[in-house]
Amino acid sequence: MNKKYLNTSIYIWLAFLIASLIFIFLPEIDLYISSFFYDGKAFFLNGTIFESFFYYSVKPVIIILSVSTIGIFFYNHFKKKNILKINSKVLLYVVLFLTIAPVFIVNVGLKENWGRARPGQTVNFGGQKEFTPAFVMSDQGGYSFSSGHAAAAFSLLGFALLVKKRKKMWITLALSYGVLVSIARVSAGGHFFSDVVTSFFIVYISTNIIYKLVFKEDSFNE
Repeated sequence: MNKKYLNTSIYIWLAFLIASLIFIFLPEIDLYISSFFYDGKAFFLNGTIFESFFYYSVKPVIIILSVSTIGIFFYNHFKKKNILKINSKVLLYVVLFLTIAPVFIVNVGLKENWGRARPGQTVNFGGQKEFTPAFVMSDQGGYSFSSGHAAAAFSLLGFALLVKKRKKMWITLALSYGVLVSIARVSAGGHFFSDVVTSFFIVYISTNIIYKLVFKEDSFNE
């Protein structure tokens, strides 16, 4: 039986715990994965069409979906319509899942205070700063942990959870987009693997908790 804690499968919690322990006790994994994208002089995928597209697409996608949601809400409110069932509760949910995890936890809480140097800034990849493991606060003055772009991309999960038909398909598409953005950031030397993985878990868990608190029901109803 798939038990849930705070509207999140116990397997997700266990996966987050195991991944965190691995990154703490085997930090070389980050260096190993980043080395696949480093040719000895630079991160060779940095600036490519693939990397640039997914790097620059995140902000417009979030803005378009957010503005559309707000616009439909006000249209429904003043015209007494029910397009896509976007009401005040849905609007509250959207505001919460787009701000709590991506903005306050990841960007304000972690990135601004953790100090972890980005891969391209470390001596391991041609920079001048020292590599430090994930979950270990650093004095390197970097903004690598955790990934803001990955968090924003994975936050599309929040929109997918609102869909009633073919929900699994939309969730898969949202998470796949997050994975591609994460690959783009790691391949460009902007983040370590642990940065994007941590952002995924933070957003996934937070979004499910917020869904439960707002709608008083599980986000997955199977």
